Amino acid sequence: MGEWVQGGAALLYWVGIVVAFRGLWLAFQAWLGAPGVDRSIRARGAAVSCSAGVLCVLVGSSVTRTWGLDLPVAWPVLPLPAWLAAGCLLVAVVALGRGLLSALPTERTPRLVSAAGWAGVGALCLVWAQQQNEPFKVLTGKIALTPGAAVAALAIAVVAILTMIAAARSASAHARSKTFVTHLALLAGCFVFGIPFVWLLLTSFKEDRDMASPEGIVWVPRVQQTVPFISDKNPYFEAVYNGQRVEANLEQRKADGTMILAVVRPVGLSGYTFEVEPGQAKQIPREVPLVDVTMDGQKVRGKVVEELEDGGRRVRAIEPAPFAGREQVFPADQVEPYRPVSLRWKNYTEALEFLPPETQFGLVYLRNTVFLVVMNVIGTLLSCALVAYAFARLKFPGKDALFNVLLATMMLPGAVTILPQFLIFKNLGWVNTLQPLWVPAFFAGAFNVFMLRQFFKQIPFELEDAAKIDGCSYLRTFWSVMVPQIKPALVVIAIWTFIGAWNNFMGPLIYVNTPELMPIAYAVQMFNGERFGEPGLLMAFVTMGMLPVLALFAFAQRYFIEGVALSGLGGR
Repeated sequence: MGEWVQGGAALLYWVGIVVAFRGLWLAFQAWLGAPGVDRSIRARGAAVSCSAGVLCVLVGSSVTRTWGLDLPVAWPVLPLPAWLAAGCLLVAVVALGRGLLSALPTERTPRLVSAAGWAGVGALCLVWAQQQNEPFKVLTGKIALTPGAAVAALAIAVVAILTMIAAARSASAHARSKTFVTHLALLAGCFVFGIPFVWLLLTSFKEDRDMASPEGIVWVPRVQQTVPFISDKNPYFEAVYNGQRVEANLEQRKADGTMILAVVRPVGLSGYTFEVEPGQAKQIPREVPLVDVTMDGQKVRGKVVEELEDGGRRVRAIEPAPFAGREQVFPADQVEPYRPVSLRWKNYTEALEFLPPETQFGLVYLRNTVFLVVMNVIGTLLSCALVAYAFARLKFPGKDALFNVLLATMMLPGAVTILPQFLIFKNLGWVNTLQPLWVPAFFAGAFNVFMLRQFFKQIPFELEDAAKIDGCSYLRTFWSVMVPQIKPALVVIAIWTFIGAWNNFMGPLIYVNTPELMPIAYAVQMFNGERFGEPGLLMAFVTMGMLPVLALFAFAQRYFIEGVALSGLGGR
């Protein structure tokens, strides 16, 4: 029972804080004045609220034994039925209060009945919770504020109160404050929903050591700086392996001069060994890390010229000038990497190097995706516009019945049609080809047809009649007169189709078996499965995969918003 008392006291403490701030708001209103405000009434209300708030805070602090800048907190740990019971009882209390305060009997009775019903459901949920045999607990604790944080919170509250009072003094100020609050809420929403994208982008530039830190999320990337260095003890070569230029370490030098090299880059071929003649390999500088060490009691920056077997490092000083060229061996714990704030662009190149060689550093994935996107956009726009024009402007027997059948196909879940579609494409011999991913786009979809039909129906018939008088056929009227009138809707459908085709993963998963036919969405999932332990490379690959979609939306945003507004799909 003691923990429940502590929890109730913590709740009383925070109620006191809210009531005290209300008293502060009333006090400022009484001091500054506002249209239609009685200062004496506001002053009395401020005194009562502040007194009640301070009393609640003192009682809550004495029970929870939190004084000064310590803020008590509590959270009930309840089974799901108990939470349902609490929610139902809260709704019942609200409905009861509204019923008792209703002026009309016709409103009072239904609200009281509703309160009784919610109370009954809450009681049943409470009985259900008792049968779960799970203990009801309250977790208690405290938050220790620093003096600076307390002063900042109080200052923010005072500024907010003064802003609200100033905004209420005039209608124009009220309108400006309303606009300000609206924009502030929109900016806050953009900030909240933009955090995952910012984290994705920053992670794509991080080193592996910054992915998990005991200090929490690392928001500012730091990169180990390197310098080129040619070492005679550990030479580094550039050669050709299977028709591809690679960088490799020297594994063995035979008596006849032939060298056995181990591939280092591209990363996808790392570990492969091959033999080359001396004239077929060119020694190149190796990138070695810069580090900070202490020589003779002074901090020195140098480069690691040799990695020793015991973990030590031989460092050659670079700066300051008196130490330049001096070499010394340091244990690993005395060497501090030089990592200034920077972006690791190598994540992007290494992510492409990890891809299979037959994909040509991802160009095959990009080519397949672009082909699918173009064919889907063309097929969707042509087929849906033609069918919608026929349903909207032409007259033929059974038009309404056929249109109802078309709309009825929207009720079929996609999972229901996967197997029949697969059997059809298998009998056509299209499995492991790209045809199943773009040919269906040339057979109009119900939703796009419905939307375009509504657009066509809004176009005045006089335009079509004028085109007929000029001798235009149905197709000429459609192309020259009707299509320009529905450009915003076509742009919206094109953007939706582009995004859907670009992000299509289920289709390639079902119909494609070879890497040479995979689009980017499938390649991202495959890359995730192979390089799950390297989030930097994964995020870099994902970022490259989503950049075209972001660029499209940035350039076509005006048409997209216009089309959505005209089509009435803003709440879709």
